[in-house]
Amino acid sequence: MKIASLDLKRQYESIREEIDKAVLEVISSQLYILGPYVEAFERSMAKFCRVKHAIGISSGTDAILIALMACGVKRGDEVITTPFTFFATGSSIARLEAVPVFVDIDPSTYNIDVNKIAGVVSKKTKVILPVHLYGQCADMDAILQVAREHKLMVVEDAAQAIGAVYKGGQAGTLGDLGCFSFYPTKNLGGCGDGGLVASNDDSLAELVNILRVHGSKQRYYHSHIGINGRLDALQAAILSVKLKYLDEWSEKRRMVASYYSAHLEGLPIRLPVIAPYNTHIFHQYVIAVSKRDALRSYLEQQGIDSAIYYPVPLHLQQCFEYLGYKRGDFPESERAANEVLALPIFPEITQEEQDFVIGHVKKFFKPAP
Repeated sequence: MKIASLDLKRQYESIREEIDKAVLEVISSQLYILGPYVEAFERSMAKFCRVKHAIGISSGTDAILIALMACGVKRGDEVITTPFTFFATGSSIARLEAVPVFVDIDPSTYNIDVNKIAGVVSKKTKVILPVHLYGQCADMDAILQVAREHKLMVVEDAAQAIGAVYKGGQAGTLGDLGCFSFYPTKNLGGCGDGGLVASNDDSLAELVNILRVHGSKQRYYHSHIGINGRLDALQAAILSVKLKYLDEWSEKRRMVASYYSAHLEGLPIRLPVIAPYNTHIFHQYVIAVSKRDALRSYLEQQGIDSAIYYPVPLHLQQCFEYLGYKRGDFPESERAANEVLALPIFPEITQEEQDFVIGHVKKFFKPAP
């Protein structure tokens, strides 16, 4: 048996007619850039997230970049974030010639350790950028408290957390701005790149709208230096179809995760921990294992895909050497990078496939006599 980490073909086959119809409708209309399909998706996303404004962006990376631009982040400003995240979180800060200031993670959730944020706030700090990793939110109340005390803005990287809930509030709507990714492998994924910025702030939302179109509100008249950061109509139409199924898919992911946890309990691995204030949407099901690389190699030999998110924390990336961090500065992030392993999870995975994965994980730790 071969088991992929994610099988997008199964999802497509289940809604093929709707997707194909939506794509052909856009092609027939010849309305590819912004326009009615993007606007319809933005309205649907605003309703789903229970937020005033949802602005379609070209990618999750560009969503973070534009959100930081809307917050006024510029050369020399500091942005506090986690080193244990996808590269775009840190690179978006650096692209604005601002300084990423890293804070280690809580080892139980892999999200930023909120108890360490206040200690790195300086006169140059402009924004706190928490990441809702793997599908559950960072402790936003604590983050917002620090932000209020120091008059900072909060931008959520909710790329992996669409539909996740924190104390009744939707991920990406709790800070000043929230950023989503619709990369194909995300829980709500397009057929290419896509992203979105959400906000309840009218002024910030208007600025995001301007920045995504080269800093222009009226064509050929530019009030700001923006980027080409628009969500295209084809992606919007596809995402509108998929959004209708997102709650169902998220519930199936939770069921898959629960089955894994129930059957992997008792092994020498750390299972995912759901914070009591969170509703997890399990973008990834991540275990931590001291013999991670050996387990991954063994699973690969059995035809089971797995993945490492992420093998090198940002403070140890070559391009960030100029920041002056060194190995040992963020021990929990470094430990996670050496131990985490994501097992196959997607709404369409069967119990038979899960049993196959579980059986081989157990066999790795308890080989037959």
